[in-house]
Amino acid sequence: MSTDDVAALIAEVEAAEHELVLPRFTHDDAWRLGCLLVELATERDLPVTIDVRKGSQQVFHAAREGTTPDNDSWVERKVRVVYRFGASSYLVGLRARASGRDFNETHQLPLQEYAAHGGAFPIRVDGVGIVGVATVSGLAQGDDHALVVEALRAFVATSA
Repeated sequence: MSTDDVAALIAEVEAAEHELVLPRFTHDDAWRLGCLLVELATERDLPVTIDVRKGSQQVFHAAREGTTPDNDSWVERKVRVVYRFGASSYLVGLRARASGRDFNETHQLPLQEYAAHGGAFPIRVDGVGIVGVATVSGLAQGDDHALVVEALRAFVATSA
């Protein structure tokens, strides 16, 4: 992927993060978002683990056929990136790539605890900020990220 491609992808991900801001986010909302992600994954027969958190509480978690406990580890590592850096795990990884630096080395973070790979997306509430994280693990990082964005767009459309 060229430098221009990475820059364009960064702009696209940043735009999605600005677009996908909710008026509120309750436990019931977290459950509905998780169920929506499972529906999309089931329709496409995707081997993914899905996780939705409100604050530090895991409100929804599902693992589809074809996943392993390693996917749970990826979820945890991606979620830590969102909470630490205030952006999607994909965006944080893309920014590191654009700078030509290794994410974990640059920030001196253990690889076993932080993964700046696509799939964890911040749940933002208007006027509040990040209140949770929706995460998918099991596909290529761009596809993990895209599935969460698709579900959030559908969720926002039905919540308005």
